[in-house]
Amino acid sequence: MTVLYWLIAAAVFLILEILTMGLTTVWFAGGSLVGALLAALHLPLGVQVAAFVVVSILLLILTRPLAKKYLNSRTVKTNVDSLVGKTCIVTEDIDNLRAEGQVTIMGQVWTARSVQDDMILKKDTKVRVKAISGVKLIVEPE
Repeated sequence: MTVLYWLIAAAVFLILEILTMGLTTVWFAGGSLVGALLAALHLPLGVQVAAFVVVSILLLILTRPLAKKYLNSRTVKTNVDSLVGKTCIVTEDIDNLRAEGQVTIMGQVWTARSVQDDMILKKDTKVRVKAISGVKLIVEPE
């Protein structure tokens, strides 16, 4: 009967993974299958649970980074994502406290904010895009 519970747990973890696509619960499904195997061998429940925990954590730590790298390698950045890390020129002084500032990057004018609220970046300063927040580029001096 315990084997059935482990198999149900594995199925639930797989369904959760399919729904979330977060590469987290699939590893617990692997741990559940090991638990089911140990239950089929009539090992004590404590051994089954310990194996579930150890195998799940090992799978999560050892294989998740590889899986994320492989699965994310096919992701194509949009034009906005490709701006992160690029250099641009301040065309209007950037002052976060006054909610002012613009940069030109790749021939386009963007609203920009500094990474630090107390930092004012003057016109014609070269800056690097650190992040994107909504329709604003978050920049820092190069």
